[in-house]
Amino acid sequence: MKKSYEIAIIAHDAKKADMVQFLNHNKEILISEKIKLIATGTTGSKVENIGIKVKKMLSGPLGGDAQIAARVAEGKTKMVIFFKDPNSSHPHEPDISMLIRICDVHNVPLATNGATAQLLLNALTID
Repeated sequence: MKKSYEIAIIAHDAKKADMVQFLNHNKEILISEKIKLIATGTTGSKVENIGIKVKKMLSGPLGGDAQIAARVAEGKTKMVIFFKDPNSSHPHEPDISMLIRICDVHNVPLATNGATAQLLLNALTID
């Protein structure tokens, strides 16, 4: 059995359209049987709408960011793509900071914008 590579997908409301466009552009990479996607609830619903299989966690403000952080800490999630909205404040900012910290502590790649996310996905295609 082939080992899967779990990637978490998160996007703030103002960045959800950018995330969908990014994922649609990279659909060929993401539909690989080696890739398993997880996402916060609302982002996951948007991803499903473009035909990409994703396991949905809770919405970010309801604990989805914390669920993903736990999976990073457990060694299950190997990469996080989090399109953050830098121009707005978010009531669940402590959860966001905690997720970023957990990625740093566990040396898990974290992309917060499309350019970095593209570099990380491209790295997965290198033999």
